[in-house]
Amino acid sequence: MSEQDEAIVPLDVPRAARAVFRDNYDALTAGKGRLMLFAGDQKVEHLNADFVGEGISPDDGDPEHLFRIASRARIGAFATQFGLVSRYGASYPDVPYVVKLNSKTNLVKTLQAEPLSAQWLSVDDVAELKVESGLRILGVGYTFYIGSENEAQMLREAAQVVHRAHHFGLPAILWSYARGKAVPNEKDTAIIAGSAGVAACLGADFAKVNFPEGQDAADRLKEVVRAAGRTKVICSGGSRMGVEPFLRRLHQQIHVSGASGSATGRNIHQKSLGEAVRFVNAVYAVTVEDADITDAMNIYWGDLET
Repeated sequence: MSEQDEAIVPLDVPRAARAVFRDNYDALTAGKGRLMLFAGDQKVEHLNADFVGEGISPDDGDPEHLFRIASRARIGAFATQFGLVSRYGASYPDVPYVVKLNSKTNLVKTLQAEPLSAQWLSVDDVAELKVESGLRILGVGYTFYIGSENEAQMLREAAQVVHRAHHFGLPAILWSYARGKAVPNEKDTAIIAGSAGVAACLGADFAKVNFPEGQDAADRLKEVVRAAGRTKVICSGGSRMGVEPFLRRLHQQIHVSGASGSATGRNIHQKSLGEAVRFVNAVYAVTVEDADITDAMNIYWGDLET
């Protein structure tokens, strides 16, 4: 095994599953080590607020809109809950999936109860679905919240998810956030770096984190990337913003800060199908193919059959 393979394939991946793990990892990252994740778990996380409203395409009211985008655009994987994959996967068998194993709504606020996002289903359930359906399930995802009074439960579940995923040759992505009454600022660089470091200690292959605050956020993100070590950092897309500013920020995250990808949700699916596909292809070009902003904007504005 080469030095690069040793860095990518964790030792808890059984020898018999290492080739499968590497194939899944390469499929997620196009063999380049960078992941463009289309995050589609907001149906639970943000309920319907992200899908209906001013400036949101009417297409977005239907969950199938997410699958239509994922099937037509260039992505590393589409991350969503097990139930949606089982309901729509037969119609979209060629989409690469990451199955999210937990989620919570945003109705219960921190002042009412400390964050807890408990595991819904097991990695074994995902592995069985993959075998029975033949779907391109390339990995699993799980969210944990350090700083919550319930962090012990989530950390234990996250560790088990990562270990069991590796048993089946599946990469594991941890949504790694600090949240709770003990966390005064979720966008503080040190706390984001801490959550990325926790993801590394849990054995995650990728840690999805918030982008730090401040004018020098790209430099601050370097601290987060260092803290994660061999666990690769991907940044959350965040709230809705313009296409060119989004792509400029993404380019900085990857080519200045050293992040290894992006995880974008509402900035994709709130657009109409055609625009969403063009935008995803631009994001993919910056994330995976080292495109500059001019080339990415040309992709976004270019003609595309939908």
